[in-house]
Amino acid sequence: MKILISNDDGYLAPGLHALANALRPHAEVTVVAPENNRSGTSNALTLDRPLRLTRAENGFYFVDGTPTDCVHIALTALMETAPDLVISGINQGQNMGDDTLYSGTVAAATEGYLFGIPSIAFSQVEKGWRHLDAAARIAAEIVLKEFTQLPKPYLLNVNIPNIELSAIKGIRAARLGKRHMSEPVIRSTDPSGRDIYWIGPPGAVKDASEGTDFDTVAQGFVAVTPLQIDLTDRELLQSLSLGLA
Repeated sequence: MKILISNDDGYLAPGLHALANALRPHAEVTVVAPENNRSGTSNALTLDRPLRLTRAENGFYFVDGTPTDCVHIALTALMETAPDLVISGINQGQNMGDDTLYSGTVAAATEGYLFGIPSIAFSQVEKGWRHLDAAARIAAEIVLKEFTQLPKPYLLNVNIPNIELSAIKGIRAARLGKRHMSEPVIRSTDPSGRDIYWIGPPGAVKDASEGTDFDTVAQGFVAVTPLQIDLTDRELLQSLSLGLA
């Protein structure tokens, strides 16, 4: 099995190294990740300048661009044959509910999916890398399941509680929950006295009902959510067609 691994925390992130180490015994692994932390970049491609691909001393490749740039370059310029899987993570912090729209971790996996390759994004629920070894073990277990019952390509979003391996109750399929809108921006000034703004933290959870990713991880389970890219509102499509007739 051949696997491409990327992330949005950067090529030096502990989660990336833990994931690569967990998968190396089972697959031929290629790592292409951002040079720096590019969290929150979603599916952005860098179109206003050329990009550089550099190989680090440990064999990882890094790109001075976004997570999507990394996967795009890996699949179209670096790898001679397409991988069997594109894996992203392990991210420092959850990517649940509306977070998936902003997440660079999910975006890296999404780029693989758009190239027709089964792809999985992995995140730990809390920041700080606590029990990262357990998360890496779980990630490898999920990758090795292969999901032959799913149509290919598939796109899966996985969130893993920061608890010991023995405390994880199992792995469950879950739907995305929902957050309230984000907190207001944080206003400050720069040394010249000009206004500057920091994007505020994400909003509180609005829908953490049974079956959501929020509820699943809160109960001590790993949440696996299948994602889709089609944004068409099919319930409104017919009404819109009638209105345009």
